[in-house]
Amino acid sequence: MKHYLDAAKNAARKAGELLRKNFHSPQHVNAALAHDIKLAIDVETQELITKALLKQFPEHALYGEEGIVGDQSSEHQWVVDPLDGTVNYFYQIPHFCVSIALRWKGEIIVGVIYDPMRDEMWSAQKGEKPRLNGQHFRVSERNELSEAVISVGLAKTGHSIDSNLPLFEAMIHRVRKCRVLGSAALDMAYVACGRLDAYIERGISLWDIAAGWILIETAGGKVDLRPRKDMKDKYSIVASNGVIDLKL
Repeated sequence: MKHYLDAAKNAARKAGELLRKNFHSPQHVNAALAHDIKLAIDVETQELITKALLKQFPEHALYGEEGIVGDQSSEHQWVVDPLDGTVNYFYQIPHFCVSIALRWKGEIIVGVIYDPMRDEMWSAQKGEKPRLNGQHFRVSERNELSEAVISVGLAKTGHSIDSNLPLFEAMIHRVRKCRVLGSAALDMAYVACGRLDAYIERGISLWDIAAGWILIETAGGKVDLRPRKDMKDKYSIVASNGVIDLKL
């Protein structure tokens, strides 16, 4: 799997360079929604990733936030969020990332998350310890909820916000601090390396959390991902260090 991991890291770094270079430039808005923004650079970045990966692996498929490429029934499917934290990016808040995962027969076997502003690269492959800029890491060992710092995502629609607010209110009274940081993939990476103890959201897409999923599990944590019956292609997720009782 190393050639897959190397390809994902190279693609993520190229995408990150593009995002970093354009961070202070005016952005072309493709769509402005009530709680979200779609930028032209999202599409440009995914096209760069697609070209890099499918040139090397032309028989593979790609499933991304900005569209799909190739035969989606392929045993190998790249799951890509080219810019996770688009609203942060648009407002020049330097907290966003590139997320790339590879599924083989439905199972995630490779995951990479790259933060180009901090030059932090999390990478994982099935059966091996994950790395952050080459160094192994693992989840936190905190098991007291009162000592925990967790992230609660509020998602992108009025319906999902309404669903998450009661959860946020309940958790904020139980933990040391709640955070809403604006990038699900970075939340997952932070849980994986112990900066956060848990990440919870009730309306998330696969491309947001696919790479983080394998990062957390190979770092010793747990991910509970469940499809939402009332929201097409959306999931509820509880990702944690695996020892803390969130009392959900």
